[in-house]
Amino acid sequence: MLKITIQNEAKIVALKLEGRIAEPWVTEFNRTWRSLAPSLDSKKLFLDLRGVTFIDADGRHLLAEIYGQTGAEFRTDSLLTGFVVHQVMRDSPRNGKEN
Repeated sequence: MLKITIQNEAKIVALKLEGRIAEPWVTEFNRTWRSLAPSLDSKKLFLDLRGVTFIDADGRHLLAEIYGQTGAEFRTDSLLTGFVVHQVMRDSPRNGKEN
């Protein structure tokens, strides 16, 4: 299960994710992201992963795509999410590398 909470303010948008970023929930996360992306404009995107318990390859790929498009800032509090975020940022096309 994945719970997604959106906090949309004047200068920031925060997506708080809780649970598993794994199929079939990656599909829902992707749908939510795609519907939100056009409204970002110059707002800073924060992805709060502090409530995430598992991330599969599809979830990692979606996080990398979002980071590559927006330069989102991540909030983490565990070895799992910290490690995944490190990989996402390291492998991002934003840093001149392919996923």
